[in-house]
This record gives sequence, C-alpha cells and structure tokens, in this order.
Amino acid sequence: MTAPVLTTPPGTVPVPRPGSRAARLAMPRAVEAIKALAVEHGVCVHPITLRRTDLATGETELIDLPCGATLDAKCPPCAKRARRLRQVQIREGWHRTDEPNPPPKPVTEDQRSLLVLRAHFEYARADAERAGAWDQVTDLDAAIAEVEEAITAEGIRGRVAPTHGNAAADDQTEEHRPRRVRSTRRRHDVPDLPRQKVEPRTLGRTYTGRDGTTHQPSMWLTLTLDSYGPVHTIPTGRPCPCRRRHTDDDPLLGTPLDPDRYDYRRAAWDAVHFPRLLDRYWQNLRRAVGWNVQYAGCVEPQRRLAPHAHFAIRGTIPRAMLERVATATYHQVWWPPADTLAYLPEHPPVWDEHAATWVDPDTHAALPTWGDALDSLDTDPDTEPAHVARFGPQVKARGVEPGSKDVERTVGYITKYLTKGAADCHTITSDPQRDHIDRLWAQLRITPCSTRCANWLLYGVQPDHAHSRLHPGHCKGRVHQKTTLGIGGRRVLVSRDWSGKTLADHRADATAWVRALLGVTTGTDDAPTPAAAGTTPPDPTGPTPRVPFAWELARRDDPDLPPLEHRLLRAISTRIQHRAQLHAARRAGADPPPDVSATPTDPHPRTESPPWTGC
Repeated sequence: MTAPVLTTPPGTVPVPRPGSRAARLAMPRAVEAIKALAVEHGVCVHPITLRRTDLATGETELIDLPCGATLDAKCPPCAKRARRLRQVQIREGWHRTDEPNPPPKPVTEDQRSLLVLRAHFEYARADAERAGAWDQVTDLDAAIAEVEEAITAEGIRGRVAPTHGNAAADDQTEEHRPRRVRSTRRRHDVPDLPRQKVEPRTLGRTYTGRDGTTHQPSMWLTLTLDSYGPVHTIPTGRPCPCRRRHTDDDPLLGTPLDPDRYDYRRAAWDAVHFPRLLDRYWQNLRRAVGWNVQYAGCVEPQRRLAPHAHFAIRGTIPRAMLERVATATYHQVWWPPADTLAYLPEHPPVWDEHAATWVDPDTHAALPTWGDALDSLDTDPDTEPAHVARFGPQVKARGVEPGSKDVERTVGYITKYLTKGAADCHTITSDPQRDHIDRLWAQLRITPCSTRCANWLLYGVQPDHAHSRLHPGHCKGRVHQKTTLGIGGRRVLVSRDWSGKTLADHRADATAWVRALLGVTTGTDDAPTPAAAGTTPPDPTGPTPRVPFAWELARRDDPDLPPLEHRLLRAISTRIQHRAQLHAARRAGADPPPDVSATPTDPHPRTESPPWTGC
C-alpha cells in the first residue's frame, strides 16, 4: 500500500517547517536589516572612514564621511541628498529677479600700487634682457614672483601676466600639428537664424498687468532627438502605428515596430554627440534672442532609449523661436567615414612591434594614420561630415509662474530619474525590450566615441596617438557601456550664471540653516592652536589660527577601526537624535531662521521649506 501524497492547494504558499533550511532562509539577514534601517533614516550605507590626527597633541580620531554616490544602486541615502541638492539649485536660480553675479569691485589704491610696481619690474626685465644682463634678469624674476604673490593676497584673481620663458621648449618631444579649420558656413538644408549681440543680462522680460502688477515668468523646455523608425508608444493625440492601445506596463512599449528597419547606427551616433548638440542649441538661442539665456536641466533616456533633456529656463522666450532654433541647430562630426566596418571585432588589425604601427592582419600593410585620414578629407572638395546630429520636431515649451504649484511639480519632473542609471530609468520586463537594448548596445560598442577611440581600427584608420594597448571593439569609454545607453557626458547641465553658487555653496547654505535653527555657532576646527612649550603665544589681535590636522584614509586592517555594523548602528542613533533636536527646535522657535539660499529680492520667500537637504 503506497503512502498518500500530500499536495498543496493551488494558489497557496506552503509554510516551511520551523527549524528547516527554508524557514531559516525566509528570515531577514541581520546585515541587510541594518542597511535597510540605515536607508530609512538617511544614513550612508558605504561610509568612507578617514583618520584625523591633531598635529598639536597627536590625538587621532576616526570620522565617517558619506560616500557621495549619486545613484540609488550604490547608496540610496546619498543619492537622495544629491537629488535634493540639485532641486534646491534649480529652484533657487529659476525665478530670480536680480543678477546672480554682481559686478567686480573697483581696484583699490594698494592693488593699483602693486600693479604699477609690477609694470616697472616688467620694463626693467625687458631692458636687462636686451642688454644681456642675465644676473639682473634672475633677480627681477624673483622680485616679480614676490609682487605677484602680493597682488594675489590683495584680492585680485587670475594671473597678472604669463610666466617668462619659452613654454614650447618644454614640449619639444610632443608632436605639433597645425590646427585644422573648418568652414563655419551654415548648411543649406536648415533655416537661417537672426544673429544679435548678446547682452550681459540673464533676466527675462517683465510683464505689467492691467491692474499694475508685474510678472516675470519663466519657462520649462524639452528637447528630443529625431525619429529612427516607428516604435510602440502610448497614444497622446495620435494612435500608435500598430493601432494598439498601449498602457504603461505594456511589454512592447518603446520597442520598434520593425527592428530590421530601425536605424540603430544613427541612434548610437546621436546619443554619443548629444551633449555637443545641446551646447550648439544654447549658443544659437543666445545669439538669436540677444541676451544671456540661463538654463538648468537633466538628460535622461526615453522609452525608445534615445536621450532627451528637460530644462528650466529663466525668463520667457517665444515658443516659435525655441522651435525655430531647434530646427536650425545641428552638429557636424568631421571625422573619417565610418559607414561600414572594414574589420570585424573577431578579426581586428594587429600591432606591429618593429614598425610601431597598426597593420592589416592579413596583408600586414600599415593602416592610414589619423592625420593622413583627415588630410584626405581636406583635399576632397566634395567631402561630407561623417555624421550630422539634429533635434526632432517634437519641442515642448511651457511657461511657469513663480510661486505657483507648477514650480515644485516641474522641478520634481526634471529630476525624477536623476538617481537612476540611464539603463534603469525604465523597467525592462519583456524580451522585445531586452532585444532592443541589446541591439543598441551592440551598435554602441563599435561606434567611435572620440578621436582616440580604439574602434577606429575597425574602420581601417589608426586613432589619434595610437599605441599598442588599444583593443578594437572594447573601448573603455562610458558611451560604450550598457548601463549608459550612449549618454557618456554629464546628466545634469547647469549654466554658469544660473544661481551664482556652486554645489558647495548650496551645501554651506543648508548647514548654516541647520546651525542657525539649533543655535550652533562654530566647530572645533576654528579653535586656536595651543601654544607649544617655549614659544610665544599667538597675537590675540591677529587672525585666529586654525588647528593643524592631518587627514588620511583609514585602512580596513586598522585595529581601532570598528566593524561596519557598529558604525552604522552609531550613525543611525546619531541621526535619530539629531532629527529629534531639529524637530524640537522647529516647534519651540516662534520664527524659523531665514532661508539663506533664497535671494534677497525673492518675491516668494521659502521660510517653511528650508534649503536643508537632509540631516
């Protein structure tokens, strides 16, 4: 008689036997639970431990610093703080009503006197050099160096004049080639743009309503690349070419209707040169409108994996002008022809040790050098660029009023994928989507990314400064990685005069806000240095000296370095206590401290939402 077989009803999850291996594996691991708790409280899960040594007393201290990662895959708390910091930067510079960078201060009398002395030394040095008095030239060079140090100490930035000597003599071993100049004449297949002198202002137009109120709105802009073939999309005004009604979780969304006719080569080249195309757009826009347009935005991939960018623009520009500049903007890549592969990655050219050059694997004939390939382009009057990158017809622009609910929503929309890698912005759930990204990556692997890219060997041309360590088809550039999808440049693009501050300045604003709320004045680094035995104490009327510290990276095998679990637990407890103190200070204070990141003339001050990006 056979024993009955016990089966689990369908749709139910079997409960593992207590004490069994399945029951133990179902329990959460202690390390993962600690890291999850650290992520919940905003504690860096991969801290960098530094050893700080007080050079006056010899005492050492281990300090954990955040890793500073910008991606959730590496450290979610640090990536979240980086995203909030970028949001503060975009928000602060978007609706400014004053210029972010004030004009430089006038030259003082002391600075003017030092510059006059520097001019006299320069005249004396030239006179001594003509007379051949080389001992005087040496003394004058030393005097010039001292004067320039004094000029810098007086508050003049930049170098007064280049150093004396033939700088080209230091580079005699390098190859000097004349710069190649291409014609700047515009293409005939693009519309002309007005060219105006760019005014130094960064603020847009101010509008006055019928009731006398003034408005100074700004804009939100989206730039997209051209189409490479029909893809499955969600209907937005027009149906999908396949006549299906797709949803957000459709497995075909973003994939081409006919992969064989999808132009993956042009998609790869456009992705590689997309940052240069964006730079050309802002150059053309500033010249067309006649003022220094400022922007802040992010680059991210679409569902079809092509990069596009969202920007916040200070001021308003007519939508017709934005679309016209996008149509007239292009970027020509003047490289040797790279339409078809001359060699397969499995059978690439080889390096000839005796001739120190790359040769054909079969005939051993030397490949043309980079200079020879460009010379052939210069001598051919009918030559065409290897690639021309353009924008697509889809240009979205919308006005945003300061203080409206669209401000925070748009800032969040611009930075929504900032903490994710390019390949992780959209979830890949089906085989067609995986095949689409694999085909694009296969094309990106053989696309040249620069003049020194090893992939030029696959097209029968030696790259610039070729050497024996090149591996055709395996260039280490970021654009060739599957995780970047060809977006190898910066994901965050901020113009120079956007907020008038760097990220370090915005972090300092957040720290100042928290210190003002908690009543903290200075740190231990500002304490005066203790006087050593037998030395004169520092002058109390002079500047306060700082304690000399020596910093070094702590090693994992240091005996005094606690385990990571201990450090995470301490950091979690510290974070909880700091947040409790901060919340208590906010409840006890009648008036919160001023928002140090807001501009003084901001008509909508943000005292309720601090610039603080996390404890």
